[in-house]
Amino acid sequence: MENLIVLNNEKVSKHNGKFFSRNYNFKILPEGLNRYFKVEYIVRKSEVNESHELNLDKIKIASNIIQFIFYVLSTFKNKKSKYYLICITPYTFIASLFLFIFRKKVYVYLISSGHEEWANLLGNWSVWIYDLMFKIVTSKATVIALHDRLYNKKNFHVINSSTLDDKWFKNFKEARTDKIRFLYVARINPVKGINEFLEMFNNLEMEAELSIIGKTNNLRHQKKFKSLIENSKNIKFPGYVSNRQQLIDTYDNHNILILPSYTEGQPYVVDESLVRRRPVLIFEDIAEIIKGRKGIFVAKRNVTSFIETTKFIMANYSKIQKDIEQNNFPLEKDMFQEISNVVKNN
Repeated sequence: MENLIVLNNEKVSKHNGKFFSRNYNFKILPEGLNRYFKVEYIVRKSEVNESHELNLDKIKIASNIIQFIFYVLSTFKNKKSKYYLICITPYTFIASLFLFIFRKKVYVYLISSGHEEWANLLGNWSVWIYDLMFKIVTSKATVIALHDRLYNKKNFHVINSSTLDDKWFKNFKEARTDKIRFLYVARINPVKGINEFLEMFNNLEMEAELSIIGKTNNLRHQKKFKSLIENSKNIKFPGYVSNRQQLIDTYDNHNILILPSYTEGQPYVVDESLVRRRPVLIFEDIAEIIKGRKGIFVAKRNVTSFIETTKFIMANYSKIQKDIEQNNFPLEKDMFQEISNVVKNN
């Protein structure tokens, strides 16, 4: 099999001789690609214990950018290796410069709009920095993206992302509709719109519960988040769910998934919710993610529109569930096959 060096800004911890990823999506991606290539995963070192055990033979965790680049350069001894960059970040950008200088074959995987993420996290002044990195990397690499709005020029491929395996299609449970049970499954991060949504939720004049599945290791984000939930009896924060079956059960115990993000590519949680026949409520900022799927509803980012949309979903729940059954859902294994085909043939 060909060698594929996967470079990621992901933080990974090591304890008891095992490696653990912070983000579940960045666990399954290199593992899935390892079915088709000999994957070596180069990532950043986490100072805290992360959640998802990585099942890979070759993992290198760098404490800083110098060590990260050293690990990349050490792979050059195999001249036929290909390089797969997950997202464009300062770490992967600097690595890409060395890869281009030494004429390596590079693929970049775009998940969401970095322009919008930088604007939300650092302010509009910072977008030019990301834009410069974006233009340099995409001009030299083969681009693989989750949505054609992320990039749409030559040497570009769109794939269907998924975390769905056979377990998601079994043992369906009836949704309880006696009251509104919102579910949020994502990082506790401002770019996900969670803070603004919590402020809105706390001002809703309707009977509803909200469960939040996620975590953050950023102390500033934690402080703001805790201040928004600590005085609300209708907000539950069980923390992070790493087990797939427990996550399926969590969807089943709620009736509407809320995704308040300002920017998204092709979020896994949407299909996860829909395949369990639970409708999804989003805001206008990310309406482009619908892509013809039934069961996704769009509200304006204000209390009145949100309440109206929620009431419509609850009043038409049975019909919406029947509509959802008409969707075709991509599978995790299909996503890895698509990526493999691009890397092997381009």
